Amino acid sequence: MAGHVLVGADGSESSLDAVAVAAREARQRGLGLRIVHAFIWPLMKAPVGAAAEALRGQADTIVSGAVQHARATEPDLTDVEGEVVTGEPLSILAVRSERADLVVVGSRGLGAFTGLLIGSVAVHLAAHAHCPVLVVRGRAAPEGPVAVAVDGSGDAGAALDAAFSEAARLGSALLALHVWNTWTADGQERPHATAPLVSNLDDLRKDAELTLTDALAPGQAAHPDVSVEQRVLEGRVRPALIDASKESRLLVVGARGRGGFQGLLLGSVSQALLQHAHCPVLVVRG
Repeated sequence: MAGHVLVGADGSESSLDAVAVAAREARQRGLGLRIVHAFIWPLMKAPVGAAAEALRGQADTIVSGAVQHARATEPDLTDVEGEVVTGEPLSILAVRSERADLVVVGSRGLGAFTGLLIGSVAVHLAAHAHCPVLVVRGRAAPEGPVAVAVDGSGDAGAALDAAFSEAARLGSALLALHVWNTWTADGQERPHATAPLVSNLDDLRKDAELTLTDALAPGQAAHPDVSVEQRVLEGRVRPALIDASKESRLLVVGARGRGGFQGLLLGSVSQALLQHAHCPVLVVRG
């Protein structure tokens, strides 16, 4: 099943918001929309009977309601399908992402604990999906730019490619951000107490500017009509990117940056943005 946007539905308000966004993304991209609800009851080895039938009926209602919501949101989108699949949502959406162009999820679902800022499904998919993951959170600034974090890593390069494509598709400007400080001079962010001594901050600043300029060159050549603002900031990475998200319609990040531990699928910066960004976040794996 190729050429579609995949979205999970669990009946929560957050998932309905995700369905609406997924429908819009599918229409704008000329793709189909596939809505999936994970029905975990059969895996629990519980006795079958009226209770199981009622739960299955509830699952069918969630999917049909999500399909209706998608069609009401985007009447011109004709290729919409919903399905109840036996399994747990983390595995189902991760596996099915291999055949999708984009996965859309809400920041929280029905299973979230009170006070939890982002659900486990969103975090898991951001780390394990085979395609970009759009996490619907915050409020997009309609006239704002597509913001992208650049640090010279492989995932950041993939995120930059995606950000240029998104900006071109949306007719939006691109805000490219590179954050530097004395304890990320070699790409590893450390606590300030262990910051190495630096004798020439001007050299570090110039290196940061050059890193950003070099990273942007291929995208600017491929998308000459996209207006690009380069912003080199000194400070902590996470607060700087969260602050930039206030003015953005979309924030694009790589799943991992240069400072991640080997084998870590989702970096701490990406996780912080999924929890605290003020606009939707698109996570791209390299």
